[in-house]
Amino acid sequence: MSRLPERVDAVVIGGGVIGNSTAFRLAESGVRTVLLERGALGSGSSGTTAGVVRTYFPGKPLISSLAVRSLAAYQAFAERTGTDLGLRRIGLLVLFTDEHQVRDFRQTQAAQRAAGVDVELVSAAEAARLNPLVDERTVLAAAWSPEAYACDPAAIVRGYAEAARQAGAVLRTDTPVTGIDPDGRVHTPAGSIRADHVICAAGPWAGTVAAMADVRLPVTTYPVEMLLTDAPGSAPHDALPMTMHPSSLRIRSWGDRILVGMGRPAPDETRQDWLRRVSHHLGTTFPKLAGHRLDSGWSGDLDVSPDGMAFIGREHSRRFFYAAGFSGQGLCQAPAAGEIVRDLVLEKESWIDTTGLSTAR
Repeated sequence: MSRLPERVDAVVIGGGVIGNSTAFRLAESGVRTVLLERGALGSGSSGTTAGVVRTYFPGKPLISSLAVRSLAAYQAFAERTGTDLGLRRIGLLVLFTDEHQVRDFRQTQAAQRAAGVDVELVSAAEAARLNPLVDERTVLAAAWSPEAYACDPAAIVRGYAEAARQAGAVLRTDTPVTGIDPDGRVHTPAGSIRADHVICAAGPWAGTVAAMADVRLPVTTYPVEMLLTDAPGSAPHDALPMTMHPSSLRIRSWGDRILVGMGRPAPDETRQDWLRRVSHHLGTTFPKLAGHRLDSGWSGDLDVSPDGMAFIGREHSRRFFYAAGFSGQGLCQAPAAGEIVRDLVLEKESWIDTTGLSTAR
């Protein structure tokens, strides 16, 4: 393995979709960039997703605007990098079970549309038409956004990594960061490297990495588990849309099966009790799935912020930058996040007001 360079313009810490997007944006702008990843590329929270990129984030038009810009970048990704992400439109259905959820949607719809989101309120009957597994008697209405796509997160990570390499970035895996000095020297078991800019994109480890630089980044780790169940014989042949219930239950087609997500057991809850809770919500909202066995799919950790919105910004006491706390939504925001960090490093005006993304919000 080649030695680390003694000095570079920027060190990106974290080799998930956020880190690789950032490394690509920096390198293509002429910034000498090294990316350090403690394990394999995409081995953190980037692999703990439902494999969907979408533009609609209820109640969060700022995040929706990042997602709209990111989707445009993904759709142009194949032409720009030669990597086909295999995007397949499936749509997003957000179910409402209470009048206040419908009111909240109406109050924020204009802001969502201003952010570029295509979203509309549909009836319970229409929700059941869009996803035939929905029992329309259990919902009042739903939000429907057609701009949601199934994708391969690993392909996105690989694509950005290869694009970053071609632009001149050096990517080092199995290279954990063990310390960060005030002068920007980053220490690893493979040696030290001095950087004019240090960017933390370390996902679930972002808080720990930031603490090495005496920076407080209020990101916590949230474990999640994805489950799989069999599709009923009457399920439509077309892919079901990503469908979200207020209980945090979400489903979508996964090959010939159905992917089910609903967090993970609470601290005082056994896994069996949690599975029973998931099964209850699943059978109530989607009666055709009642009694279906839930199999373990995969599990992992997400980097979560207190309000569920990402932190993207700079610590002004030093040249330390961060892009973390995406709360399971990083795949939808990675291209835009990389652009924002690039502009912060280059001290350029960003395409968006980033005040609401700072840790000072």
